[in-house]
Amino acid sequence: MGRIGKDGGDTDCQHTMNVHHLELFYYVARHGGIMPAVRNIPYGIQQPAVSAQVAQLEEFLGVTLFQRRPFTLTPAGEKLFAFIRPFFANLDQVAGELQGGQARHFRIGASTIVLREHMPQLLSAVRNKFPGLKISLREGFPAQLETLLVRDEVDLVITMIDRKPPPGFQSLVLLELPMVLLVEKNNPLKSVGELWRQDKILEPLICLPAAEALTKNFQTRLSELDVEWFPTMEASSADLIETYVASGLGIGVSVSVPGKPLPKNVRALALDDFPLVVVGALWRGKKSPLMEAFLDMAKARAREIG
Repeated sequence: MGRIGKDGGDTDCQHTMNVHHLELFYYVARHGGIMPAVRNIPYGIQQPAVSAQVAQLEEFLGVTLFQRRPFTLTPAGEKLFAFIRPFFANLDQVAGELQGGQARHFRIGASTIVLREHMPQLLSAVRNKFPGLKISLREGFPAQLETLLVRDEVDLVITMIDRKPPPGFQSLVLLELPMVLLVEKNNPLKSVGELWRQDKILEPLICLPAAEALTKNFQTRLSELDVEWFPTMEASSADLIETYVASGLGIGVSVSVPGKPLPKNVRALALDDFPLVVVGALWRGKKSPLMEAFLDMAKARAREIG
């Protein structure tokens, strides 16, 4: 890297690449654009500064590294990203090794209910075991969380999962929960059988997005029963489904969580012959001592709930 001049510029930048510019390009390439990079760079920097400094890198190299809209790396950008990625991607790991072999930053993704109801106890326990640990939390529904794992934006997610993890993932089953239909308290339905006997179900159906395991398993079982009932409304979380059902907007597909009360004007109808919903942890690669400890605590918490 060149010498820094009084004005903050690089006095001989024409002879070497600026490492900070390379770091910014790494985040842009990794996260698929300048604005996503700004949201994920672990220190404060504004979009205009990132844009300007990456443009300086392109000017120095005499090439275009990526197309802005839609975002795609050029061949030159792909070559540079492949070269710098191992260095920047492993900085936290090396720092952890130098600090005594323990990671100092743990990034967790989870659904809303996990973050609200269960994560505080888990984080309190893990911080007692790993003092000084920095923790980042990301919220989302299952498909979003898997994407965060693929992009290496989280180390571990806890959410609803398929029994067989996707290729490249490892999983741990924590809970198996029964599927239920949620209805507004004054709805006259007494059992789900009343719905299946109808020629055409007119009640609006509220579900998680179609790609989620809960929705896919529900629709698969309906098909086996020769019942057609398709979602009218998609919600991004179980909490939203409860809210919409309580507002009289339809019937919701959800799971029964031990110890979690429903809203006062919502009741559940059992789906006894439907598959259980699996809640578990997903990760990629080798487990660190920190992750091993966290998973042990998550298993203990799951036993308490179950």
